[in-house]
Amino acid sequence: LDTVSPDMPAMFDGMKLAAVATVLYIIVRCLNLKSPTAAPEITCQDTALNRYLLKSCSILTKEYIPPLLWGKSGHFQTALYGKMGRVSSPHPCGMRLYLPMQDGATATFDLFEPLGDHLTGDDITMVICPGIGNHSEKHYIRTFVGYSQKQGYRCAVLNHLGALPNIELTSPRMFTYGCTWEFSAMVSYIKRAFPQTRLIVVGFSLGGNIVCKFLGENQANQEKVLCCVSVCQGYSALRAQETFLQWDRCRRLYNFLMADNMKKIILSHRGSLFGTRSRKMEIMDLSRLYTATSLMQIDDNIMRKFHGHDSLKEYYEKESCVHYIHNVNVPLLLVNSSDDPLVHESLLTIPRTLAEKKENVIFVLTLHGGHLGFFEGAVLFPQPLTWMDKVIVSYANAICQWQKQQPQCHQATDCTELKGKA
Repeated sequence: LDTVSPDMPAMFDGMKLAAVATVLYIIVRCLNLKSPTAAPEITCQDTALNRYLLKSCSILTKEYIPPLLWGKSGHFQTALYGKMGRVSSPHPCGMRLYLPMQDGATATFDLFEPLGDHLTGDDITMVICPGIGNHSEKHYIRTFVGYSQKQGYRCAVLNHLGALPNIELTSPRMFTYGCTWEFSAMVSYIKRAFPQTRLIVVGFSLGGNIVCKFLGENQANQEKVLCCVSVCQGYSALRAQETFLQWDRCRRLYNFLMADNMKKIILSHRGSLFGTRSRKMEIMDLSRLYTATSLMQIDDNIMRKFHGHDSLKEYYEKESCVHYIHNVNVPLLLVNSSDDPLVHESLLTIPRTLAEKKENVIFVLTLHGGHLGFFEGAVLFPQPLTWMDKVIVSYANAICQWQKQQPQCHQATDCTELKGKA
């Protein structure tokens, strides 16, 4: 009989150690555990208002510490947001309102009254635009609304046209990347229903593009607006489309998953969009939808046709806020994350350059946070309230207090111009 070499057990032990070391190395790399934590990178001009905001919003100048085990991975932050939205999110009670549009569509939004007095004693309303295909019932929206209500804010949340599964479309059209019609209708309603209120405009991801475009389209849209906050948007769909086809940071995979979700939303309204009432959509468009594997294919075959754009390039050019955002004169906070797998770093030159040129803009770039993640927590389990939620409310509070100290100013734009020169 052959005898086992006395060196064999030692060799097996060595192989086991090597395997364990390899697994640990992969985990460390995937979870980005060696990455340091840091305070956000802030770009803005040195004005009296910006100095006041950075002093009042100390969270912006302090180190953002994500959950120790997985929080430094933009993929984990994004996946957790996408799958769970938030952990133990509240259930704020609101009222759903329906607004008929000129083209036969029906916009809907949910209205949530404040649960206490605002720190300034004023009537302030958050007008909120969620991310792609999202609505007021999403966990991250519910968490933010619940927190804002407790801080004395009324909240109005747009439900993107076609996003709510239990609300039928009343015209052959649904939400698109930069259509501001529904958001504008909601804001107009709030201004009529609450003539004394002042507005804090908030947009998440695609919603960030919509709110910045809305404010920049017409100076009248900035009336009664105290400030605007945009989180994790991409600024230019035309420049982003090429990056969405790359495998860098698995962006192509995210593109496929988001396209699949868009397919489900569109097909859930197949009767309204492709039925006898529709003149813009054809059966051929429906067949192309089934075979689409990217958002760009869906945008080209379906989405651009809702507003009669002749090409995908034209659609992206006209619906991106990059061509309007420089017209926004109210205080503007733009927040992005360096490890956001959906927003390529090349797109971040847009908000950085804007903040360098305009007095009213602050651009905040975190090292970690993923796409709409920004979770906080000790090791494994994140807290329900995120860094993002705290930043928005903290910034809004500071703007409201600043405005309260300026009785001679009747519009936020006037205050910005006066104090920007200080």
